[in-house]
Order: sequence, then C-alpha cells, then structure tokens
Amino acid sequence: MGDHKNLTSTEGVEKLRELAVSADICMFTTSLSRLPLTTRPMSTGQVDEGGNIWFLSRKTSDKNKEILADDRVQLFYGNNGNSEYLSVYGTASISFDRAKIKEVWSTLAKIWFTEGDDDPEISLIKVAPQDAYYWDTKNNKFVALIKMATALVTGTTMDDGVEGTIKV
Repeated sequence: MGDHKNLTSTEGVEKLRELAVSADICMFTTSLSRLPLTTRPMSTGQVDEGGNIWFLSRKTSDKNKEILADDRVQLFYGNNGNSEYLSVYGTASISFDRAKIKEVWSTLAKIWFTEGDDDPEISLIKVAPQDAYYWDTKNNKFVALIKMATALVTGTTMDDGVEGTIKV
C-alpha cells in the first residue's frame, strides 16, 4: 500500500506551491452546483506564502461573472511527466490591485493582454484553498513502469506513491 502523508502549515504550502507551479496549467472549475461543470485551462500566476493561488483573468470573462455568482471553485492539476496530481477546493475572489498584477505578471500573459500589465481588462483571481489533496509518486517514471508490468504479470497491486491532504 502507498504512503499516506498529510501536510500542514509551511510544509503544506511548499507542497502546494511545488505541485501547482510545476504543473502550471490547471483545469479551473466554476459553478460547482450546476451540471455539467464549467471548466477551462488556466495558467497559475503565483502561489503566495499563505498558499493562495493567483491567476490573471480578463475582468469581463465568464469565469469572473461565475465567481461573482458563486465563489466556490475547484482546481485540478496534473503533471503527467512527474506523475504528480493536485486537487484544490477553495473560494475565489476578484481583485484589481495594480501592484499585485505587476507581481503576478509574466511575459506570456501579453498574448491575452496586449497592452501589458497596465491593460485595463486585467483582473486577478485569488483562490484561497479550503481543501487540497495530492498524489505524488516516490519513484521515477521508468521504475514505476517496471513495477506496473510486474504487478500485471504477478497479479499483485502496485501502490507505490505518496498521497494526502494539504492544509494551509
């Protein structure tokens, strides 16, 4: 059976930052009480020292409107190359703080905001995690593939990762 390790406080924030930043793109899901769920890929701008996850967003976007109607969101990260996965449930808020926009800004954001970090359409979405869960393999992918093949041949299970909750 794989290891179960719950992380809290500083250790939890560091794991959250490590997984969210390495995966970069998450499926950002809004309108959680309505089916089908509304989701779209979003690039993570920053994970701050408190574990809050920041995104740049167009202030007139559907996701901003959906957050104003229901601030509950779910983020799904997957880094297949490292076999790392993260699910974050939290509350989202919208900000227009120009100093924070400059802090979160990246050159790649110019694709969506052609006027740069002063673009009048920019807003920030801050997700304050309330619940997070991660899956992280202990071994590199090659070793994991060998263990999977052995498990198939021998009929045993292969559960060789670390998973647990993250409390920030």
